Amino acid sequence: MTTQGTQVFRSLRTLILAGAIFAPAGVAAQTFTTDFDLDRCTFAAFGRHNPYFSLKPGDRSTLSGEEDGTAVEVKITVLDRFKVITLVTPGGATRRVRARVIEERETDDGDLIEVSRNWFARCVETNDVFYFGEDVDIIEGGQVVRHDGSWEAGKNGAQPGIVIPARFLLGSRYYQEQALPVAADRSEHVGMSLDVAAAGTTFHKCVAVTETSPLTPGEEESKVYCPGVGLVKDDTITLSDFDRP
Repeated sequence: MTTQGTQVFRSLRTLILAGAIFAPAGVAAQTFTTDFDLDRCTFAAFGRHNPYFSLKPGDRSTLSGEEDGTAVEVKITVLDRFKVITLVTPGGATRRVRARVIEERETDDGDLIEVSRNWFARCVETNDVFYFGEDVDIIEGGQVVRHDGSWEAGKNGAQPGIVIPARFLLGSRYYQEQALPVAADRSEHVGMSLDVAAAGTTFHKCVAVTETSPLTPGEEESKVYCPGVGLVKDDTITLSDFDRP
C-alpha cells in the first residue's frame, strides 16, 4: 500500500512540532509484540466493524501520487472471495481461518507492475484485523515474472500479525507479518486526532503509524488511517477516490 499528500505531511509536521500527539520518550526502546493470544479469537471476514479497515466486499479505494518522478496509482478492492488458512497457533491449537481476499493493483505511469491478493480476518472479540499473508505477482512487460513477498500463515513457520487494531493506543508496537525470511513488517502508533484533507473531503480523528522491518534496517514507511474510509496516506501517495456502496 502507498500514498502522497502535501496537506497530510503538513498536518503531521505541525503536530510533531507542537508535541501534541506523539509517543513519549522511551517508547522507542520497547519491543514489538509478537504474541497475540490467537486462541482467544473467533475469526470473521466480513463487515466494517474495525473503523480503520473494511472487510466488506465491494469497498474500494484508489491512492495516487508520485514516487521518484513516476506517477503511481494503487487500487484496493475488497473482493467477494475467501482464502482458507490452516495454522497451528503458538498455544498449540490447529485453526482453520476463512480470510477475506483484498486485492491491490499497482501501476507506474499507467503500466501494471504488481498485483497482490492479501488475506485478512477480524478477531470478533476485539475487532482487531489480522493479516494472514499475501499472494504477489510482480509484472514486467505485461508478464508475471516473480512472486516476491508472498507468504502464508501456517506455512514455513509463518504466523499472522495485526494489520491495525480497532482500538488505537498511542505508542503501541506490534508485528504485522511474521514470516521470516520473507516478510516481517511491524507497526508503531505515532499519531492520533488528525484532520486530513483527501479525495475532495476532510477526514477527522485520523491516526498515524510508522512501519519498519528488520529485513530493511533504516527504512520507514508512514501511513495514515481515517475512520470510515481506512488508508488515506501511504508515504508518497494519498487517497484520491473511494467507494463504500
